[in-house]
Amino acid sequence: MADEAAVRAQAEAVRRLKQDKADPDEIAKEVAKLLEMKAQLGGDEGKHKFVLKTPKGTRDYSPKQMAIRERVFNAIITSFKRHGAEVIDTPVFELKETLTGKYGEDSKLIYDLKDQGGELLSLRYDLTVPFARYLAMNKITNIKRYHIAKVYRRDNPAMTRGRYREFYQCDFDIAGQFDPMIPDAECLKIVHEILSDLQLGDFLIKVNDRRILDGMFAVCGVPDSKFRTICSSVDKLDKMPWEDVKNEMVGEKGLSPEAADHIGEYVQLHGGLDLIERLLQDPKLSQNKLAKEGLGDMKLLFEYLTLFGITGKISFDLSLARGLDYYTGVIFEAVLLQQEDNHVEESVSVGSVAGGGRYDGLVGMFDPKGRKVPCVGVSIGIERIFSILEQRVEASEEKIRTTETQVLVASAQKKLLEERLKLIAELWDAGIKAEVLYKKNPKLLNQLQYCEETGIPLVAIVGEQELKDGVVKLRDVATREEVNVGRESLVEEIRMRTSRP
Repeated sequence: MADEAAVRAQAEAVRRLKQDKADPDEIAKEVAKLLEMKAQLGGDEGKHKFVLKTPKGTRDYSPKQMAIRERVFNAIITSFKRHGAEVIDTPVFELKETLTGKYGEDSKLIYDLKDQGGELLSLRYDLTVPFARYLAMNKITNIKRYHIAKVYRRDNPAMTRGRYREFYQCDFDIAGQFDPMIPDAECLKIVHEILSDLQLGDFLIKVNDRRILDGMFAVCGVPDSKFRTICSSVDKLDKMPWEDVKNEMVGEKGLSPEAADHIGEYVQLHGGLDLIERLLQDPKLSQNKLAKEGLGDMKLLFEYLTLFGITGKISFDLSLARGLDYYTGVIFEAVLLQQEDNHVEESVSVGSVAGGGRYDGLVGMFDPKGRKVPCVGVSIGIERIFSILEQRVEASEEKIRTTETQVLVASAQKKLLEERLKLIAELWDAGIKAEVLYKKNPKLLNQLQYCEETGIPLVAIVGEQELKDGVVKLRDVATREEVNVGRESLVEEIRMRTSRP
């Protein structure tokens, strides 16, 4: 009798033969032997027990969870479409070289796939790099698009906080050469719109600019070669106190304590137009070309956001760094705020739910002639939002409908299956969402109970008398009121009753 070790050894022998391009007959013989050993193993009483779990960092979604999720998607898509976006899709995996070198220190989180058919592939890490590749490949210089799809990160995530290895991103991007800050302001308006619509509670959208950061690093004495790595340290300020970030910069990344202290003076500042004006007068920053450009655009951005009426939720925050390598200008991140308790005015952040920024150089990396297409975009963190709404539904014990069925076709007597099927076909053909129980002679009580359990609002009852009179008895499940409706008017009556808010 074969054991598992013997099967593994035989499988390895087959693999080697294939690798050495051995005689096909010999390979076939060894494969047959392997299959026989596997069959013996399968018949063994102690056969392999399946571990019934989803892989780490992933989850299944029940119908109830999917109903909540669809609600969120609909709100997001409605906003994207309101702003004139088209929709695209790209493959779930890309050539490895497409993704390499675009994510800074996060590149280690990319999932590489085994070589299949001579191509080195990786699962997409986000939707932005595939979008840039799509633009360059199709020579597109102007598009406003949204893309909702799954992305993959080889992370050790805290699933309780809505972080996963496989998760959805909802991206909106504007590509094209336009006057400064108008598309950027629209992206921030969209974030504001979606978070307000979903009623997640108080939120804040932090805004900064990569040029202001780079100018600040330069005047603080950070060497060019350390810009990106120091940037990723600053990005941790929302999770770690300044002292810990400083220790990382000095201890792990070799920055001088003086440079770190200079950075500390700036990155703890946040405010609005007044802060921008103050920094434009700052003796050091105003001398740096990059920082001055960034501050000038930031001022313009705030003027547009004032016109949109959303500056109350926006904060210019010098600690915002966003670690991705491809950002070139404005960067932003939306965080949900939570009151610590009723007596304290101060709000605490409970995590990022959206982020984005301007990336003017990414498309040029893919274009054979290096042609640049300026882009700005935002990504909505659907998983975090979904976790919050799911917890809220659990706490409120709100009953969530998992189907959209408008009416159940039922019968009051036996031997009416054919009549039920005829009627439901009429309803389906008219576009009505209808169900029927899969029993020849179900009891009326069971049919009504099914409606109660699933939230179906109406029951269309056919009985011998109704058939004679050419009517259908329409019952409102909630009020238990019944009316006879002519067969020809039934569709219209159901539509009217189910379209009420």
